[in-house]
Amino acid sequence: MNFEPSPRACEWLARLEAFQERYLLPCNAAWQASAQRGEQPDFLPDLRALARDEGLWNLCLPKLPADAPGSALSHLDYAPLAEAMGRLPWAAEVFNCNAPDSGNMELLLRHASSAQRARWLQPLLAGEMRSAFAMSEPDVASSDPTNLQTEVRREGDALVVSGRKWFVTGAANPDCRLLIVVCRNGDAAEGEPHRAHSLVLVPLDAPGVEIVRNIPVLQHTALEGHCEIVFRQVRVPAAHLLGAWGEGFALAQARLGPGRVHHCMRTIGQCELALALACDRALERRAFGKPLAQQANVQEWLADSRIEIDMARLLVLRTAWALDQDAPPADLREQIAAIKVAAARLQVRVVDRAIQVFGAMGLSPDTPLAWLFTWGRALRLMDGPDEVHLRTIARGELRRAGDQRGKWADYFTTPEQLVAPVRIR
Repeated sequence: MNFEPSPRACEWLARLEAFQERYLLPCNAAWQASAQRGEQPDFLPDLRALARDEGLWNLCLPKLPADAPGSALSHLDYAPLAEAMGRLPWAAEVFNCNAPDSGNMELLLRHASSAQRARWLQPLLAGEMRSAFAMSEPDVASSDPTNLQTEVRREGDALVVSGRKWFVTGAANPDCRLLIVVCRNGDAAEGEPHRAHSLVLVPLDAPGVEIVRNIPVLQHTALEGHCEIVFRQVRVPAAHLLGAWGEGFALAQARLGPGRVHHCMRTIGQCELALALACDRALERRAFGKPLAQQANVQEWLADSRIEIDMARLLVLRTAWALDQDAPPADLREQIAAIKVAAARLQVRVVDRAIQVFGAMGLSPDTPLAWLFTWGRALRLMDGPDEVHLRTIARGELRRAGDQRGKWADYFTTPEQLVAPVRIR
């Protein structure tokens, strides 16, 4: 496995970075000001149109229809581009590569009917609308999906959805039109917890859908929203079922795989930015008669960050490569769990060190470090908490150990063996 960026990836990365430097960075202060006011930036649609005109569009989707706009980059080729996007919290949206739309588009590409594609997927690919994925719930531990209580029942030619979801990312965007809702089947049989859910396509403006609030995350309120939504007897046509009845759990897990890889790729870029800022600060600041860069503890922080970033990147790239081999999502469950834990922990550590190098300024809005730290801490819960992913990894290790019981017996030494003579021949 050669993880050097391919010539194709290098070409696209150069185009992306040139676009970001020419158009996005000059607008970053204005974006931050809009975010503080809670307003969508009025220049964002123009930037998105320009990115699409230049072909920097749907970069995160490796399998696109022939008539869809996009580059059809592999996961491995997309990795360095996602890193570059990660440096700005709003960059991915400019290129139509933002969560949750990226995962929702992939889900619709794989499982939507022709009518569903025409109504929802094509506008998403074109950037004409936005979507959200409603899974987590406030009243249960949603990290165990078998707990989910929002219910869907079949009534004639309609589906009726009732329940409450929260931290629904993207639902506050003014262009959001679609909610993909994970529901427990009203007729779910006992003893089949992973066949008890379905995915329902719910228009955001359907009667009975109410956005209760946009929930701040660690005192940061996202423009796109992390919303709490109530579904009060929401009726949609039966044709709004995505996939088959009872396949919701499997479809949701398959969707989360590439999405987690994208999150981790962007995290690597954010950590690289934090390390670069810390190095600049260490070179320019003096304390106790010498630059911070000459302080042994600061050098150790910078070195640890470099080692950990490179280790995490290799783990993420290996998983991206495995996705490109079309391995079933279940076969990659442990790899995806590993990068999710590694990336979230990495960001908290690297940004924390950078904040320490900056001192009080690192806590202020004058640098992106406070936001990066907030995002890293949230990432340890988003798309499943660390503990759930660690459980997945440990179960795989124990399963393999169980299959090899007795294999390592010769590595033990008994008292009798310590005094027994050795005979080679």
